[in-house]
Amino acid sequence: MRRFGTAALVAVTLGTALSALPAHADSGPGGGPRPLGIEHCAAGTCHFDVPPGTYDVTVVLGGETASSTRVTGETRRALLPETAVPAGERVARSFTVDVRTPEGEPTGPAGSAGLDLVIGGPAPALAAIRVTPAARARQIFLIGDSTVCDQPGDPYAGWGQQLPQYLRKGLSVANHADSGESTVTYRQDPRLWAAVQPRVRPGDLVLVQLAHNDKTTDGPTYRANLEALVDGVRAAGGRPVLVTPVVRRWFSPDGTLNNPTALLVNGLGVDHPAVVRTLAAERDVPLIDLTAKTKAVVEALGTEASKSLYLYDEKRDNTHTSVHGATVFAGLVRDELVARHLVPRGLVRTG
Repeated sequence: MRRFGTAALVAVTLGTALSALPAHADSGPGGGPRPLGIEHCAAGTCHFDVPPGTYDVTVVLGGETASSTRVTGETRRALLPETAVPAGERVARSFTVDVRTPEGEPTGPAGSAGLDLVIGGPAPALAAIRVTPAARARQIFLIGDSTVCDQPGDPYAGWGQQLPQYLRKGLSVANHADSGESTVTYRQDPRLWAAVQPRVRPGDLVLVQLAHNDKTTDGPTYRANLEALVDGVRAAGGRPVLVTPVVRRWFSPDGTLNNPTALLVNGLGVDHPAVVRTLAAERDVPLIDLTAKTKAVVEALGTEASKSLYLYDEKRDNTHTSVHGATVFAGLVRDELVARHLVPRGLVRTG
């Protein structure tokens, strides 16, 4: 934990009126980009008028009293988990963020231009902030459906929306998941796969979780679509990672999720997780078995406690996750990325 003396910084507790001039990536001394700072923050929001790209953000948190601060940005992305700082102390935290248009779901509205960060938490205190273009950043691209995407409004949340808070500077999430997409539609819509593939660079990871909307897709077509995505990622120099779908909270009488609805077996009898597992093994593609991982979590909680992971209480929805559920499931993805040596342990937050 990096600490700073109070004499080194002027502490700003959010809620205090600040000058909120738009920030531009002007040239600094020597022609390099000028860091953008706290003068562009007001009333809990920081706006930086920057073009699409990848940016490193460093925040210094803390004030004269004890504080607890979290950072979200763009379309409700969790970028920094709640961070407690004792009274009179300062700590620095850094992360890398993807700025794009549209800023949320690829088929949704464009959103606001530039980078918007929200400084929240039970007792937020921001002492300083610095935004610079990322010199070196590895991307994790996400291809998926509504259980993965950057959901635009409460109470919905996708696990991909919560994943960035678990990553440190140098690794960003480019979430191109979109509500309602199947393996068929994701490849057909020019705003989706055709827009993702050209952005993939050597060393980038591309996580693919599509199944929930393949209700009428036959087995050979489902597999062929996944194979095409895998081949396309590899052709771009990226590394594909297949992810089995999160379970539906649909309990059998014996208290398990051992039924086709929960385990994503469609009406044609296509066992989506099984197809993904087989393809991963045969094509030597890293696999994150999120079906098995989420099944274990949901079954362990049981029929009542597991409701908090989904939107059952609000919507009687056993498929889409709450912010809490999406955060828990994103933690499972983080753990698998590290366990399978896809991401260095030093680039993730574990607590």
